[in-house]
Amino acid sequence: MDVRIGVLALQGNVSEHIDAFLLALERTGHGPSSEVFTVRSPADLAECDLLAIPGGESTTISRLVDKNDLYEPIRTFKGGIFATCAGMVLMANRVDDPRVRPLGLMDMTVDRNAFGRQRESFEAGIPVAGLEGGPFHAVFIRAPVVSRAGRKVTVLARIDKGIVAVEQGKHVAFSFHPELGDDTRLHERFLKKNGY
Repeated sequence: MDVRIGVLALQGNVSEHIDAFLLALERTGHGPSSEVFTVRSPADLAECDLLAIPGGESTTISRLVDKNDLYEPIRTFKGGIFATCAGMVLMANRVDDPRVRPLGLMDMTVDRNAFGRQRESFEAGIPVAGLEGGPFHAVFIRAPVVSRAGRKVTVLARIDKGIVAVEQGKHVAFSFHPELGDDTRLHERFLKKNGY
């Protein structure tokens, strides 16, 4: 089945998400009619079946979502959302920083920069619930952490610091960066979860 995947392109790891989803589409046998493209406006979003909200600087992305009139269109978007790092912060209904206007699409509280500054970035192999093929090599860069997950939220992965991967309904959110590297299992799982 053909699918149109938008990547919110206001700030952050946009090209890496495009490349990862293109590779995931190729690996899952999607034809050339499927596409991945940038989203900068409500009109762009209206063309999407699925949306990725990339990592970056969550306060900046939050401000640009408002500036580009995308807040309500994203909140009412019917497709699944694949959110990483700063994207996870935006998906929450509570955030520990008043500068971020969360979308409230997942019932969770997220702490920004839970692991400290850039120098505290790290990589780790972490088991992810329902993911075949062994642990996922996760890259954490100034990563957030979920400090509270509501009853409708399924925890997919946690480490000592807290919850780092969740899903609710059609949406998934990761505090790490699955778009870095060539392991597209989480992207493929997201496509399958959403019927593609």
